[in-house]
Amino acid sequence: MIKEYLKIDKVVGPLVEVSNVEDVAYGEVVDIKSRNGEIKKGKVIRLDEDKATIQVFENTSGLSTDNSSIKFRDEAFELPLSKEILGRVFDGLGRPADLGGEIFSRRKYNINGRAINPVAREYPRDFIQTGISSIDALMTLIRGQKLPIFSGNGMPHNELAAQIVRQAKLGEDSDEEFAVIFAAIGVKHDDADFFRKSFIEANAMDRVVMFINYADDPVAERINTPRCALTAAEYLAFEEGMQILVVMSDITSYCEALREVSSAREEVPSRKGFPGYLYSDLASLYERAGMLKDKPGSITFLPILTMPNDDITHPIPDLTGFITEGQIVLGRDLFQNNVYPPVDILPSLSRLMKDGIGEGYTRADHPDLANQLFASYSKVQEVRALSQIIGEDDLTENDKKYMEFGRKFEDLFIAQGFEENRNINETLDLGWEILKVLPANELTRLSPELIEKYYNN
Repeated sequence: MIKEYLKIDKVVGPLVEVSNVEDVAYGEVVDIKSRNGEIKKGKVIRLDEDKATIQVFENTSGLSTDNSSIKFRDEAFELPLSKEILGRVFDGLGRPADLGGEIFSRRKYNINGRAINPVAREYPRDFIQTGISSIDALMTLIRGQKLPIFSGNGMPHNELAAQIVRQAKLGEDSDEEFAVIFAAIGVKHDDADFFRKSFIEANAMDRVVMFINYADDPVAERINTPRCALTAAEYLAFEEGMQILVVMSDITSYCEALREVSSAREEVPSRKGFPGYLYSDLASLYERAGMLKDKPGSITFLPILTMPNDDITHPIPDLTGFITEGQIVLGRDLFQNNVYPPVDILPSLSRLMKDGIGEGYTRADHPDLANQLFASYSKVQEVRALSQIIGEDDLTENDKKYMEFGRKFEDLFIAQGFEENRNINETLDLGWEILKVLPANELTRLSPELIEKYYNN
């Protein structure tokens, strides 16, 4: 039986407290009716004996403690889902934000997801092509992987996210269905319009599902946005058998919303004021990606987060690095030198890359070529540091070759146009072409057979 309570104890920011409740469950959906008849949605986030704390998804202004009523719906927060969501735009709570009308489906799914048995997971192996050379060659994205992008304020992570969504595809020989779930968390209106316009102009919108939470939307809605997006991804991957890439920007906005709600709940803060459960909360999102042994679909997760003050030891990137399988780091120095995308190669890595590249996946020379490019670019940093002390003119001829290699590597390999889409063969061939700047005896990570086949031709 649905009960209605006519008195609220107090309203604190996005939270409402009500006492003397009975038979209420954690996570239960709540309807809050204000004195002017407006109904706001919320959910139970804490139970303390007969007292319930409710997180309101909309603005709490206008809610009165005496003239408002609360109705517990006896159900969890669910989304109606079908394949009709492809090409659609939703708000942070999964409500249609375009002119396409409601999604009608008999099947509804809890946004908190379904726990995946670790034993049921399939090890990720297949390669996903982003069309961006630095990522495809040196920190390859593998189907079912969690690979975050660490960025900073003012850097072009939104442009990179849009480019990946437009260009991402499975291998050349794959005939599987592929789609992208894009979640914009706490973004400005002009950024959201940029994403939408970019996908439409590239004719990619029919395989994209967008969830948009604006910066001026209620903070409580921001906490549900990634969960709605991942629920849609789970449905398309594990119910419809599709290969899904989830791109989210910006996880930092999500974590700051979590901190704001935690503060309103008067919880004891941890590092930088974030709640002590930040790690487990982020894990509850990231671990929803992956592959299952008895299901054909997969979820690949590419979250984007901006590091406050470019600090990679900040709690958000720090904890994210523990949970995920590598990271792509955007470098401030490259950005200031007008290199796009400014992917900083040396602190970036993909821990699953070794099992998804090479013969049968990308190309036989890919692993050794990637190792050589990493090693040579690492040497470039040493030579540049030396040149700042003694001057470039006093470097040895060999070191001058490395300086030339570094310039070409950044200007031709890392840098590419916003509309430029390189396939994996073009990327690897370009890597070999740039390596020809160096003498053959410096290519210590390559076999004589590979040098003969690609370097000498």
